[in-house]
Amino acid sequence: MDTHPRAEVRPAALADELLGALRAARPGGRTVLGLTGAPGAGKSTLARYLVDAVNRSAGPGTAAYVPMDGFHLSNAQLDRLGLRDRKGSPPSFDVRGYLALLNRLVADRFHDIYVPDFDRTVDEPVAARHLVTPATRLVVTEGNYLAAEAPGWTEARDLLRELWYLEADDELRAERLVRRQLAGGRDLAAARAWVAGNDQPNAEYVKQSRERCTRIVRVTAFASAA
Repeated sequence: MDTHPRAEVRPAALADELLGALRAARPGGRTVLGLTGAPGAGKSTLARYLVDAVNRSAGPGTAAYVPMDGFHLSNAQLDRLGLRDRKGSPPSFDVRGYLALLNRLVADRFHDIYVPDFDRTVDEPVAARHLVTPATRLVVTEGNYLAAEAPGWTEARDLLRELWYLEADDELRAERLVRRQLAGGRDLAAARAWVAGNDQPNAEYVKQSRERCTRIVRVTAFASAA
């Protein structure tokens, strides 16, 4: 894969790159690619696109999606810890659980591996929504803190073959994040307050990790992103 540090690209070009890398890789190997960036940059949209594109070209199950958001702590645990109003910040995730999953994805090529997700409809993590099979050769994992220099996250970073930072304008990200909160049931004032008081501080923290990524990309073709 091209590791040029910065590029403005279309998603299809990135998918073609991944397919070329898979063809050149040793048979039976597995690559774990990470996507990171500030909240609202488009990580999950791009990750799903890349997985779908690879599977269409190389066969179902060749690529799998592994969202870090599946390791959100439940609302009950956030309430216990006093973190409900900082949901989405680094301490609101089970980083050791995520790290254990990445270790298994790298080491276990003989069993199905079930992967949790975050369901925005119920605002809670859900178990076993995604699947990585023994035939999976590319895992695309995404999340805010994959390049964070903090316990747990640095160990997770070491398990990624590459880590791409998705860049997006702050105004565009804020619009996306407000729409996300509106879809979750908040009114406009509450949505804007949540974004300003929670999502944007998280974004500033994520931006500090930008230069620790393999590559910085700005994706040009998606009208909306998560």
